[in-house]
Amino acid sequence: MGEQEDLSAVTSAVLTGSRLLVAIAARSLTAVEDRITLPQFRMLVVLAGKGQTKLVTLAERLDVNPSTAMRMADRLASSGFIVREVNPRNRRETLISLTTDGLRIVEEVTGRRRDEIAAIVSRLSADQRLALVSAMAAFTEAGGEPPASASHPLGWPEA
Repeated sequence: MGEQEDLSAVTSAVLTGSRLLVAIAARSLTAVEDRITLPQFRMLVVLAGKGQTKLVTLAERLDVNPSTAMRMADRLASSGFIVREVNPRNRRETLISLTTDGLRIVEEVTGRRRDEIAAIVSRLSADQRLALVSAMAAFTEAGGEPPASASHPLGWPEA
């Protein structure tokens, strides 16, 4: 197999795998989809990883403009998933943090996602699991993605 065919085969395999992962991500949100959208969930995940954060920093991490982040925050605050407060050090800044309910949503969705991925991985042989770990580590490293950790299980430490 030539280099070009090899690259095409790997690209196709990654695309197929990514479809599966997107489907798992979508299914993990179904239990909360009446309460939260995917972009709002990403905001909660960033807050879970960063703790209390300025609105403008949160907008940067989500790659949205501050007014969009403010609208998302308005909806999440009215649902009881975040708390906004004025920064006591700079009254022009808004600080945002998760509530217990917001953290519960992140943990619930993350748990569902982890369980479904674990069920799939458990059907692989030990050698296949080792190969998958190696391949995924190389793939994420080549893409510049930091390794997932216990504090960032969804892979969005910085959004």
